[in-house]
Amino acid sequence: MHPTPSSHARTDSLVLDIGGAIGALVIHTDAGHDGAEIEISPGSNPAAHRSHNVVHAHHNQHGVQHSAVFPDVTEGTYTVWADATTPHGTVTVHGGQVSDYDLTQPAPIPGH
Repeated sequence: MHPTPSSHARTDSLVLDIGGAIGALVIHTDAGHDGAEIEISPGSNPAAHRSHNVVHAHHNQHGVQHSAVFPDVTEGTYTVWADATTPHGTVTVHGGQVSDYDLTQPAPIPGH
């Protein structure tokens, strides 16, 4: 006898160790970004060291959502990069909290 796959949807869990000056950042994307690397860098200097993470499909009670999770980010303001040279926008990460950024929305227009 072989086990049969469950007809129940699989859900994913993620444990974050945040607190003090360390927070987490979840960048929400669409399915078209699945497997893509998303980069962030502290502040607004394009030459600053960048961190990257891969977009994965995450299964939860709402269905499938795509995101890149940065599990341990020092609090501060970060640039989220649309590609190697184009900033998409900025996000502020607070220590002890999970911050969100929606990459599915158009990039904000500077000065507006």
